[in-house]
Amino acid sequence: MRTLSSILAAVALVAAAAGPALSQNAGQIAQVRRGASCPGCNLFQGDFSGLEARGLNLGRARLRQADLSLSVMNRTRFTNADLRDVEAYGGVFSSSDFSGADLTNASFVGAYLQGSSFAGANLTGVNFSGAQLVGATGLSQARLNAACGDEATTLPPGLRIPHC
Repeated sequence: MRTLSSILAAVALVAAAAGPALSQNAGQIAQVRRGASCPGCNLFQGDFSGLEARGLNLGRARLRQADLSLSVMNRTRFTNADLRDVEAYGGVFSSSDFSGADLTNASFVGAYLQGSSFAGANLTGVNFSGAQLVGATGLSQARLNAACGDEATTLPPGLRIPHC
């Protein structure tokens, strides 16, 4: 009985410690909404739609399932960030750094990404339909083959993207 109590107590401690890491941090989300950098922050499911904040550092941040629609975030650092399932419809991210970021299943439909860096970024399932990627770096044909776009998607010369 004592062993079972010890195991249950240990499980409760692990669950309590893991809980906050999985949920969003409202204070950190508010900080970014005010235009402040927040590297390594937990911005899970944050609503940043329409945000105008340039030059932020959101490296290593957890932005999974966040809404970046119609935001203007030029020159923002998203290096090694978790951007899985992000909705960034119509966002403006020119000269932003997505190096090493996980963009799995993100939607950048109609986004402006001119001059942005994607070196080492995971592009699996990314929808770039209508996106402007002219001058973007770190893209390769093999990596773009894991993403999709349409006839309105503009890419650096010599690259193409499968249709969604």
